[in-house]
Amino acid sequence: MLFSDPVNGPAETLVADLRDYPEWHRGRKRYGAWVVPITQPDVLDYVAHARDALADLLHPSPLRQPQVTVFVCGFHRPRGRAHDDFPSVLLRRQRALLRRMAHRPAVLPLARPDSFASAAFVPVEDSAGGIARWRALLGSVSNEIRQADYVPHITLGLYRRQADAPTIRQRMAALEMPPPTLTATELHYVTYKASDQRGPLRTQHRWPLQDTGTAEA
Repeated sequence: MLFSDPVNGPAETLVADLRDYPEWHRGRKRYGAWVVPITQPDVLDYVAHARDALADLLHPSPLRQPQVTVFVCGFHRPRGRAHDDFPSVLLRRQRALLRRMAHRPAVLPLARPDSFASAAFVPVEDSAGGIARWRALLGSVSNEIRQADYVPHITLGLYRRQADAPTIRQRMAALEMPPPTLTATELHYVTYKASDQRGPLRTQHRWPLQDTGTAEA
């Protein structure tokens, strides 16, 4: 549910409790996902300015690099035991599929900032279907770990205090519009420390988006 929906949207924000969640990770160290890293200067500047404008509402997250999550894989493990583990064999299969396919850079339109109950974000539109194709490819060999419908976006931050829906709508409307587009030039498989929700992303594999298949780094 989005605050931009005046009928079905949340009534207020959900405050994020930033702590270790041992009942979730159960000793597993790192969590993995495929993302589009954001390196475009005007988009990075916009994200920084928007976070500053919402600083009284959001938890600071100085170490987490801006990105668009494409596919949530699960706990990065040599072998899978639990349903939310992501064993190395599945990662190898995903990389093999990427290696055989040609993937062009994608131009992704950006929309006015919006918000889930838990987080403010910049919506990313997939009008040309590039993200959908990447998700279908990656999902052909692995089930995605997801608790809600997929919405492509750039997270601005998790909420640190409660605010009602009219306040959030007013604050979102007061923000400037983002740059018109984000150009996706690479896919990265990244992991982060499972005990730190705001920790930095570690790039494990990167895949250039070019007109023909290329070797990965």
